[in-house]
Amino acid sequence: MGEAQERVFEPATGDGPATPDPKGTRTGQVRTAYEGMLQIRRLTRSTCADPEGAPAPWELHRPVRAVALALEAAGTTPSAVGPSGERTATGYRVCENDRPGSVRVEWVGPPGSGAVHDEGEALAGCAEVLRRLGWTVLLYRGARKRRFLEVEPPSAVRS
Repeated sequence: MGEAQERVFEPATGDGPATPDPKGTRTGQVRTAYEGMLQIRRLTRSTCADPEGAPAPWELHRPVRAVALALEAAGTTPSAVGPSGERTATGYRVCENDRPGSVRVEWVGPPGSGAVHDEGEALAGCAEVLRRLGWTVLLYRGARKRRFLEVEPPSAVRS
């Protein structure tokens, strides 16, 4: 098996290394994965008035991956971490939430990056992207008054 065949595309969750894309390879992979997601929606929800308007069953089983893909495909910048686990870039972070079936989206960055000052506007942009794709998005304030999004599928499509 060649090196390209051994790699599996994973959307950026904001908890991995930075993904530089000097040749545009990553951009193409993201576009292909996103179009695949929309095609799965069209095929699995073909009887719905708007088949692309809500998450497909596979998204419900992998919500972190689905939400991260939606944000990355929209051009939203993911955060990144270095080899020691330190934040190296400001952007979104998608992780599991304490409620099953929902995910948490935060706007994070390295100390002194100003992420806290940008989080309101940045999270509003994330919420807009996710709502267009049919996710239910709620804004909360957590510890130290940091804002975050709780993202879940609409009640009509929950399994």
